[in-house]
Amino acid sequence: MAVSSSCVKRFDAGLEIKTRSVEQTLIPLVSQITTLINHKDKLKRSERTAMALQRVGQAVSGAVEHFVAVGEAIAAENEELQEEMTIACLEARKAGDSIARFTDVDVSGQPDGLTVAFEDKAGVVKAARMLLSSVTRVLLLADQIIVKQISSSHSRVLMCLDQLEHVSCFQEFVQIFSQFGNEMVEFAHLTGDRQNDLKDEKKKAKMAAARSVLEKCTMMLLTASKTCLRHPDCPSAQVNKESVFGRMRWALDEVIEIVTDTHHGVNTQLQPVSIYSEIRGFKAMVERLRDRRHSLPEGSLRAKLVSVIEQTEDFTDSAYTGHKQRQKILQLCHLTKQELEQLLSVWTHNQTFETKQVAEEKEVCILKTVEVISELREELHNVAVGLATDMLKQSSDRSVLRSIRVCAGEGDIEALAQCSCALKERKEQLLEMCRLLRHVSGMEPLEITCLHAEKTFQVIGPQIVSAAQTLTLHPSSKIAKENLDVFCDAWESQLSDLNILLKEIVDVYEGTRAEKSAYQSLPRSGKHLANKEIKSVKLDTEEQNRLAKLGMELKQLASLVDTESRALQRQDVDHPILDKGQSMSSLAHSIYLFTRGEGVLKTTLDLFHQAEVFSKEGFQLCSSLQLFSTELEDEERELIMTETERLAASCSQLQSTVKMTVEGKTAIFLKVDTLIQNTKNVMATMANLLPLYKKLLRKVRITVLQKFTVPPEYSQLTVSSDPRDRQLPSPTREGLLTKHASKKLGVKSVEKHMASLTSLESK
Repeated sequence: MAVSSSCVKRFDAGLEIKTRSVEQTLIPLVSQITTLINHKDKLKRSERTAMALQRVGQAVSGAVEHFVAVGEAIAAENEELQEEMTIACLEARKAGDSIARFTDVDVSGQPDGLTVAFEDKAGVVKAARMLLSSVTRVLLLADQIIVKQISSSHSRVLMCLDQLEHVSCFQEFVQIFSQFGNEMVEFAHLTGDRQNDLKDEKKKAKMAAARSVLEKCTMMLLTASKTCLRHPDCPSAQVNKESVFGRMRWALDEVIEIVTDTHHGVNTQLQPVSIYSEIRGFKAMVERLRDRRHSLPEGSLRAKLVSVIEQTEDFTDSAYTGHKQRQKILQLCHLTKQELEQLLSVWTHNQTFETKQVAEEKEVCILKTVEVISELREELHNVAVGLATDMLKQSSDRSVLRSIRVCAGEGDIEALAQCSCALKERKEQLLEMCRLLRHVSGMEPLEITCLHAEKTFQVIGPQIVSAAQTLTLHPSSKIAKENLDVFCDAWESQLSDLNILLKEIVDVYEGTRAEKSAYQSLPRSGKHLANKEIKSVKLDTEEQNRLAKLGMELKQLASLVDTESRALQRQDVDHPILDKGQSMSSLAHSIYLFTRGEGVLKTTLDLFHQAEVFSKEGFQLCSSLQLFSTELEDEERELIMTETERLAASCSQLQSTVKMTVEGKTAIFLKVDTLIQNTKNVMATMANLLPLYKKLLRKVRITVLQKFTVPPEYSQLTVSSDPRDRQLPSPTREGLLTKHASKKLGVKSVEKHMASLTSLESK
């Protein structure tokens, strides 16, 4: 029996379930107990039915016994929860035994072959409730272990951070930073698991944003601190360092507040209202008017519409909104007011009685109001997405960052001031873009991500300027130059994240956003695992930074390949190359998540297996490309085969790396490093190959189209812009030609239509 997750909450409202792990573990138990107690209320049961109920009771009892054994093992390993866990386990075992006893009915001695299903049904229900309550407590206690582990790791990270901030000796700094790096690696893995396991999507988005800050700030902290130690009397270096430490502390506090579900200080501020949520609320209020019994004060609807219109001022007041777009937004706002007034007028005058004609008139008014407000949302979405697309294209040239690097390296203070103004202007544009995107994001988690992007650009902009000022004062300082490069890389990385965010917002609007698979992270006792866990190896700071950098580069390439694949998909391409491109992009993204301590890849063995699958997909893509090349001319075939051979070589190198046998921490790290580098090379080749394939595919289509020979009786056809004016001698043939000419088809589809045309002509 399928049981939804909402069933779990009904049994004990006092036990709040916050993670998917706990919920998914409870659902099978809920299903079995529901089957047990929801039988029809008959006094007698057949032998077959009684035996079935008995088997369910025994299954529940056996599962509880195994579950309790695991819980007791966890209690033995965690003394602080031992007493509570032991009590909960005893209650669960007692309830499981009670259910087994209630369902254990002897049917052999009944003369009519019937028996009483439960002699004490109330006792069964009571035992079932006690079982669910105690099992839930066991799971939540186990979940507390994870929370305490994260809290303990957070305290160690903060302690190292405090020591780093006040260190004055470079040798001492290196020693403490090495320890800090190890603690950050552990913290990243623990919080990554927790993030994936959270049920609340808003908390998950906040956690992802905070962890992203920690990931990027770790490298900034290293170079900013080294610069400050190298130039202790430089004010800009000190400002740069303080901003990084402040940002890291904010991110650490944000993570721990989400994990422990506590709130302090400014984090209790309400999230800004978005147009999307206001329009959604307005539409819901309008549609509720269909119910004759519904009573809604007119002022509520008018107030909600006023709130929507106030939010549109962020668009109409923006300097980046075009004049025509601004006029259309204002026009739609005015039209929505008119439609609402018409609706309220009809609804008010016909509240006492409602004929069929009145009901139809009201329905028409509701549909018109909803249609206009939906059109307003569409226009706002187009404005925000269009602005974001244009700005991201402008930012991709990196000219401002290049100028800042050059001016700072040459020690030109005046030129740097001008470049800083240009960066500030670019930052303000990006902040405006993030604000507008937040309005149309369509989901609260994406709204949170937009707010995070806005805050990130707000902080990184001044950080780049302070790092550049330090280099301007010390042009020959290598560490000051490295520090500036790190902050510029962080800016570019955030731009890449913004590209991904924009794609997600478009996918949500178009209804094509795929659901992410659930992830579970409950603690398991080592004594009861089917397979022995592999001990994790801690990476030092340099190794972690190396993997993080490679991971970010891989993420950008995977995003680029995914964008190209989606472009092919929008052109209605039906080809294995499209499928392989999307599949390899997804596999590469999971490898990137491994470098962050997230995703389904938990150990290096998981990573190696994923890389092997990735290389096999690459070889299959090469086979598809070779098959496609047979449709090309010699020169074009040589172009595609050159890239295909390069792809095959990269996949072969990746496969060789996977098969390497290594031992020891250093050797394993080198293998992982080489493997990710090889994966990056494969994706870089694909990023060049897919646009070439798209170009050549277009040529193949044109060539096939030119092979059509239209008979003389159809060669002089003229098609009016009005479909009613068309006079065609052969509707069947013209239908095929119109369909072929108006739709971008793959090569196989074209050949199929050519065969259809030939068949028609022969008839």
